[in-house]
Amino acid sequence: MLRRLRRPALVLVPVLLAASLTACGDDEGDAGASGDYERLDAVEVTGDIGEQPKVEWKGVMEAGDIEAETLVEGDGAELEDGDRVVTHIWIGNGYTETKAYSTYDKGGEPQTLTVGEDLAPIFADALEGQTLGSRVAVTASAEEAFGEVGNPQLNIANQDSVLVLVDLVEEFVPPAPKDVPAAQLPGIVFGPKGDPVRLRFQGLPKPDADGELLRHVVREGKGEEITASSTIKADYLGMVYAAGKPFDESYSKQPAEFSLQGVVEGWTYGLSGLKVGSRVLLSIPPDLGYGDQSQPSIPAGSTLYFVVDIISAQ
Repeated sequence: MLRRLRRPALVLVPVLLAASLTACGDDEGDAGASGDYERLDAVEVTGDIGEQPKVEWKGVMEAGDIEAETLVEGDGAELEDGDRVVTHIWIGNGYTETKAYSTYDKGGEPQTLTVGEDLAPIFADALEGQTLGSRVAVTASAEEAFGEVGNPQLNIANQDSVLVLVDLVEEFVPPAPKDVPAAQLPGIVFGPKGDPVRLRFQGLPKPDADGELLRHVVREGKGEEITASSTIKADYLGMVYAAGKPFDESYSKQPAEFSLQGVVEGWTYGLSGLKVGSRVLLSIPPDLGYGDQSQPSIPAGSTLYFVVDIISAQ
């Protein structure tokens, strides 16, 4: 239940982008224009970084292997392996000369990509050796970009060509938890054996959908300090606001062991800096939890509340 759900484009656009698509519309250029052009000769891209690019098609684009070209070179730091960068992504079909997807569209949101973290090649090539503030264009055949079937979710057939524009907007800054008094988080209800059995929400206002990551350390441990890359063993109990029972818990079973890179981001950032042996309460807003994706017993857009006992770390 704690596993992290990858956001669109983080690993493989063909599989994961579909859930984020809105109506494409706003086609740019005339499909079927006469004349074929090699790669970027087929388009003119204008507009500022951080804003929807304006793409004017001159004709059908031909492309084969994946090639990246820097359209605007930013004056920020050069990206290195492991760096996380906030990006905006625009994808076009070079055969139909239309926009297929854009994070700039209504309902879209910037995507955080990690340099070298199992990115699909069409995104990896857009980041490698680039600087923050750059706009990078990547061209390829649909088969090279997305695999032998192309990307049906984006209406890109396997014989089409693909144009991907990636704006490297800024360095990703991890959210810091806000440490608050116990009164701002639910109370813990204990069972006969002294373990948490549920959370009590009486007197606690309904959470805002765009709330902060809140933390209260109930008991500070004396062990080693954990980091965002630690693998920990912990007992936990999770509930959504005013629920009758937990959606998941480990106290009645066995402690869970997992990497903080493989769980919801509210755990990653909410537990970082704490010491082994600590008990902590967390309030995790939707954007650091499951967002608009519902889970069993967790409605879409839910704030997640947890009590966590950190048993060990490595």
